[in-house]
Amino acid sequence: MSHGPATDLRFGYGTNGLADLRLDDALGLLADLGYDGVGLTLDHMHLDPLAPDLAARTRRVAHRLDTLGLGVTVETGARYVLDPRRKHGPSFLDADPEDRARRVDLLLRAVRVAADLGAHAVHCFSGITPPGTDRDTAWKRFAESLVPVLEAAGASGVPLAVEPEPGHLLATVADFHHLRRTLGDPDNLGLTLDIGHCQCLEPLPPAECVRAAAPWLRHVQIEDMRRGVHEHLPFGDGDIDFPPVLAALAATGYQGLTVVELPRHSHAGPHYAELSLPYLRRAATAAARTGECPAPEHQVTPEGSTR
Repeated sequence: MSHGPATDLRFGYGTNGLADLRLDDALGLLADLGYDGVGLTLDHMHLDPLAPDLAARTRRVAHRLDTLGLGVTVETGARYVLDPRRKHGPSFLDADPEDRARRVDLLLRAVRVAADLGAHAVHCFSGITPPGTDRDTAWKRFAESLVPVLEAAGASGVPLAVEPEPGHLLATVADFHHLRRTLGDPDNLGLTLDIGHCQCLEPLPPAECVRAAAPWLRHVQIEDMRRGVHEHLPFGDGDIDFPPVLAALAATGYQGLTVVELPRHSHAGPHYAELSLPYLRRAATAAARTGECPAPEHQVTPEGSTR
């Protein structure tokens, strides 16, 4: 099978970077800007996974996505959707089985939502190892917790895409492979590759990370970043050379969305959404032509806002 050029990649923007907008408004904005899809983080302001009538609300969102021509992936990284006092809590790694079960339940809901929306993947991450917990125990809890989620994902036909997250138990692509082997390499277990995280801490350059991850790639997040600093940055503010990354991604034959991930810039989400797509398109065009990086445009922070 021949793979298309980088200009054929499908770009999306994450709703965790548009947290001050109603979901209908966020989807309309992204469609108007020309995005191909959306990374939908299930959260209290955007298709709350815990509120009543989830199935009916999901059907309305599915209709809205279809009307706007937007693809979707479902993300589960909301900071306080389960616990209003503990960021990303409870996690798959908590000592209390009931706490772990709450996280599993969120993922099972996400799988049902993803199936109803026609999403190409459900994203998740491991969480941070709790104090006093040894790594073997943490890995055991994580793997066991994912079993029912993977069963549901397999039944629904929507792959689970686990993201290596700096500071988490599963922090690197190598850690993903450890999990994959532990679980017996299930077909419905895939990888969410965050390009910024590759720049931050992976031993390979981002383009090489993409090539190495190709067989397991199910979801891609993208933003700029600097080596050794886990800070999601607007394009042009970090160190990543994007045309080789996009060329590598296109060469894998990846068919899903490549979603801009700027949650800490949500205060100016429409501004950064407007700037990000032209940057990515210029980088994709450069990749298709020469592989040279276009000169980054300075992304001005809107007057009166703070980062």
